[in-house]
Amino acid sequence: MATNKFEEDNEPWDLILEPRTKWYSLGLSNILRFKDLLFLFVKRDFVSVYKQTILGPVWFFIQPIITALTFAIIFGALANISTEGVPPILFYMCGITLWNYFSDTLNKTSDTFIANASIFGKVYFPRMIVPLSLVVSNLIKFGIQFLLFIIIWLYFLFTNNSIHPNSTIMLVPILILLMGFLGLGFGIVITSLTTKYRDLKFLISFGVQLLMYASPIVFPLSLVSEKYPQYKLILLANPITGLIEAFKYAFIGVGEFNWLYLSYSFLFTIILFFVGLIIFNKVEKSFMDTV
Repeated sequence: MATNKFEEDNEPWDLILEPRTKWYSLGLSNILRFKDLLFLFVKRDFVSVYKQTILGPVWFFIQPIITALTFAIIFGALANISTEGVPPILFYMCGITLWNYFSDTLNKTSDTFIANASIFGKVYFPRMIVPLSLVVSNLIKFGIQFLLFIIIWLYFLFTNNSIHPNSTIMLVPILILLMGFLGLGFGIVITSLTTKYRDLKFLISFGVQLLMYASPIVFPLSLVSEKYPQYKLILLANPITGLIEAFKYAFIGVGEFNWLYLSYSFLFTIILFFVGLIIFNKVEKSFMDTV
């Protein structure tokens, strides 16, 4: 009786592909198995953006500086919005640095399925690797901009008496991690929906811009508490508010740091990420039929 070659050799398969039937299956073991591919995507994402530019990674420094200067002129000098005694350029840089990481992650991961349809249709690998690679590559960009912020922060720390860093600075790595996963959570939910509803992608940039102005970046939360207390609860419903305020409080000593705000941001991020992961895993099974 003839036997299969693999039965004779009794060799196990290196990889078995099978349909994922359980909604709670996250496939994290597959992501670890393809970690080398993850690093290749990180390199691709980081290099491809500035490969054919004149200034290259220098844009990482130019963008936050120009944005902070623009905010200082418009919201500081013209609109005369308080920065709680902190030099405007430092106040705005503090919010912009963390915000850029969130917005870049959200914008790029929200286009995962459509932008990578040609790759997804040819070869198998855990689809979640692509948005995760964007989180990591954007973290490298954030690191460069964070270094710029630290240089500016150190300058004002030794030349200005209004800067009061404190022990909350130990929470900064957690704040950065939460901001990245918050952007990832929103991004994978949006990319899952845009496979069927394409017009949603036109609202992303507009929506992200509105969200920035609904976050305490160009204004302090204390201003809302004093002059517009009826809107404070709405502002606090934004999970970014607690993270931005904690980040500012850690480095410059202003802001309304509150463990309740931070706990809300943490729970919102965790729930959003796992809900997004479940939706993402469900959509990846059939998205090639709709893309």
